[in-house]
Amino acid sequence: MLKRFFMLIFLSSFLLYGCEKNNESQEPQNGTTLDEGESENIYENNGGDKAPNFTLKDISGKDVKLSDYKGKVVILDFWATWCGPCRRGIPDLIALQKQYSKDLAVIGISLDQKNTIADVVPFYKSFGINYPVVYGDAKIVQAYGGIEAIPTSFVIDREGKIVNKYVGLIPKEEYEKYLN
Repeated sequence: MLKRFFMLIFLSSFLLYGCEKNNESQEPQNGTTLDEGESENIYENNGGDKAPNFTLKDISGKDVKLSDYKGKVVILDFWATWCGPCRRGIPDLIALQKQYSKDLAVIGISLDQKNTIADVVPFYKSFGINYPVVYGDAKIVQAYGGIEAIPTSFVIDREGKIVNKYVGLIPKEEYEKYLN
């Protein structure tokens, strides 16, 4: 019963806020508006909160644990196949993973549900995604403070601490700040 409640809230959030409101401008917390393709940095770094560990199944059914990537910078990308801004950001994540594979781990967390979950594997293959994609659930959404819009990404440092959270489409150069 509780699980259904969280899923209902989760799905309601997407219906209300949806994938950046189909990429229209959105109203950030500071009262300014974001233009198409811009993101909002909404994480306040208070010395670096420990990123919640997780174990989730990837698209081939294998377990992926965040703790396995300690020592690397990790980008967690919460996304879905039906989200336009998510689709536009994936090529940058692919390029980052390729360019910085020694120091970086990108993990895609698909928030696709019943009606689109079958699209994840074909999407993964057609886009040539070169990083693990796992299936998210209400527990991971809650662990990361509630995901209200996608894409939402977290940058986690080599010690496993969250150094930034972004809501919206992020330019590749923004991520590179943490890698250079």
